Amino acid sequence: MDKKPTTRKGPHFCSLRYGLALIMHFSNFTMITQRVSLSIAIIAMVNSTQLYGSANASKEAHWRDTLNNQSSSIKELNTRASVYQWSPETQGIIFSSISYGIIMTLIPSGYLAGILGAKHMLGTGLLVSSLLTLFTPLAADLGVILVIVIRTVQGMAQGMAWTGQFTIWAKWAPPLERSKLTSIAGSGAAFGSFIILCVGGLISQALGWPFIFYIFGSTGCICCLLWFTVIYDDPLKHPCISAKEKEYIVSSLTQQSSSPRRSVPIKAMVRCLPLWAIFVGFFSHFWLCTIIITYLPTYISTVLHVNIRDSGVLSSLPFIAASSCTILGGQLADFLLSRNLLSLIAVRKLFSSLGLLLPSLCAVALPFVASSYVTTIILLILIPGTSNLCDSGFIINTLDVAPRYASFLMGISRGFGLIAGIISSTTTGFLISQDSESGWRNVFFLSAAVNMFGLIFYFTFGQAQIQDWAKERPLTRL
Repeated sequence: MDKKPTTRKGPHFCSLRYGLALIMHFSNFTMITQRVSLSIAIIAMVNSTQLYGSANASKEAHWRDTLNNQSSSIKELNTRASVYQWSPETQGIIFSSISYGIIMTLIPSGYLAGILGAKHMLGTGLLVSSLLTLFTPLAADLGVILVIVIRTVQGMAQGMAWTGQFTIWAKWAPPLERSKLTSIAGSGAAFGSFIILCVGGLISQALGWPFIFYIFGSTGCICCLLWFTVIYDDPLKHPCISAKEKEYIVSSLTQQSSSPRRSVPIKAMVRCLPLWAIFVGFFSHFWLCTIIITYLPTYISTVLHVNIRDSGVLSSLPFIAASSCTILGGQLADFLLSRNLLSLIAVRKLFSSLGLLLPSLCAVALPFVASSYVTTIILLILIPGTSNLCDSGFIINTLDVAPRYASFLMGISRGFGLIAGIISSTTTGFLISQDSESGWRNVFFLSAAVNMFGLIFYFTFGQAQIQDWAKERPLTRL
């Protein structure tokens, strides 16, 4: 039976663990801006604002479409730098390369972070990504093949950084504060998306497109200095932590194993339905979120007949809503736990349900309110905002069921999410290419169905207690 965590409180915002969350927020902010910098800069690099309407365009190419529209309120970008003759097909390969790089390292980096330490794994990934961002303008001059290679390696580096975070929280986040801490850290990605959309085009116009890479690459290097200086894998080893905070963290995690693990119980994991509930939740969550992020400008342009090129700030609002809901959801989840109002599994299922049900309702309603510009925009903003309530649900559930393997399992979970994104983007392109009006209706109905399946599966099989195979005891190797 699920047990409620102890309600004994330790120091709060003026503490190292909240400083760690802010630095991790900065790290996620930096990585997302580095990831989409090329999507902004390429408008000037190829001197083209053409939109691609191919139904089979890659996910990253659609990301480029989104950012083209969102940043092109600037009528004429600076073209003083080199202009490259890259075809749409070549650009699609460039953009998709970073996603394949991330997929390649998600699972192995999650496993290695638990053995070698997440501090060096995450810090190294961020440093490599930052240096490659600085090198991108020169690589573009040397040839498109080098750009593709750099983007792939950059994806591998960011894959290392994304998954390594949960190993740190397994040792630093008390059960009553997991939602708060992880939501503060995770909201950096949404906030970074908002910032790059707002200022990327302005930087390109005022200074030239190479400075997009120089500014955000340098920001990453500064973040690395903070990371390697302040962050430690274990609060017991941190030289600046107060005795009160250390005692609070350690005592709150007494039921967790602190010993390093050298083997992974793969068979037990495969047979564990609570884990599959998390994986299915990730798949459902990323399915709809990817569609909204990827096809937002296309939907507004084709259905509302509005030119989003003059609405850059409006197009950024979903990311502000997502960032705000992530943080507020984490605060509310931990409030419910600290006051013993709900058990841990009840909180996880509540926020998972809200994060899957509410955006589904908004998506189903979209085809019926297409004639109203304001209502449609509100729904499009609410979908990513309410979806991020899942960050206090199944997104961090691996910390509850298997803290020793949190990074490894997070890598697998994100892999399910990336696969869902690829499938949903391709499916959406096919459906809307057949018939726009019925195609969009089918896209949203299908997305709602996928979300409902994930909700029912997680609600049925989700758990929050540490699984037997994740407890500290000898494990049988395969």
